[in-house]
Amino acid sequence: MRIAIASDHAGFVQKDPLAEYLRAQGHEVVDCGPDSDERCDYPDYADKVARRVARGEVDRGVLICGTGLGIAMTADKVAGVRATPIQTVEFARLAREHNDANVIGLSGRFVSLEDNEKILDAFLTTEFGGGRHTARVEKMMREDDPAFPGVEA
Repeated sequence: MRIAIASDHAGFVQKDPLAEYLRAQGHEVVDCGPDSDERCDYPDYADKVARRVARGEVDRGVLICGTGLGIAMTADKVAGVRATPIQTVEFARLAREHNDANVIGLSGRFVSLEDNEKILDAFLTTEFGGGRHTARVEKMMREDDPAFPGVEA
């Protein structure tokens, strides 16, 4: 699988070890930065990964910031991306199985490297369940269309 990875300064300490973990499993990893733990803005790095996923240049995206929240929220704004912050293995599995998530936001401050490796394992090995979830994901993705008028209140 081809995977893009990036972080901000708060997630930088886990970025390189997670990239190496993915490479050791046979994945091709595209490192989108940063190159140091100097203060930087997570939206810039979230955008780099999310746009590669949206264009189909990579299969999945992995983002790491302090909490995984802001970086995932930013990535999710890119059309075609289904990004979510994840702090547990079970949520990673469900994000893939039910929501076909293609970008994950990890916490570099509140979740250990070992636990993030387990989360990545679930995120990368769980298949989308399809079935009843397909129509829901399609409804979710209509929000990317600026012409979609929204659901009547």
